[in-house]
Amino acid sequence: MSDLLQAALLTLFPCLLIVAALRDLVSFTIPNWISAAMALAFLPAALAAGLAWDAIGLHALVGLICFIAAVAMFALRWIGGGDAKVLAAAGLWLGWPAAGVFLVVTGAAGGLLAMSLLAVRSDWVRAHVSGAPVWAMRLMEQGAPVPYGVAIACGALFAFPGSDLIGALQGNM
Repeated sequence: MSDLLQAALLTLFPCLLIVAALRDLVSFTIPNWISAAMALAFLPAALAAGLAWDAIGLHALVGLICFIAAVAMFALRWIGGGDAKVLAAAGLWLGWPAAGVFLVVTGAAGGLLAMSLLAVRSDWVRAHVSGAPVWAMRLMEQGAPVPYGVAIACGALFAFPGSDLIGALQGNM
């Protein structure tokens, strides 16, 4: 398989993560097509990178575990439905052991995001901001949702270079 096709397939994941984060940031929603595209693109990308079938199975198991955890977090109203789907799709792509790094960095990024939102949602900041885009003003509203897809994307983008999917591709070059 050509190096260009391998690179294109592996580039889909980070590109879709960035789109998901931006959509969540400006609209507090992540469309289903983003998570579906991530999940559907995994197998062709894994095969193009030369990942063995047992490793692909382990990726599927990590994705399933992330899905179960994400459903629980959604049921507890800790994250939204789009966040849950992106979390599961990211787990599928990252596999083990990159999923551990992913979850730690996602948690840290989520904490920073929450602290930042507390700061910008203060009465003082909102009183001194004018002319900001509509999405930014919505982001600053008291009680507005937390675009946790941003934290998920940060964690996944940080962990992706250390995934065995990238390792397998590097071994093929």
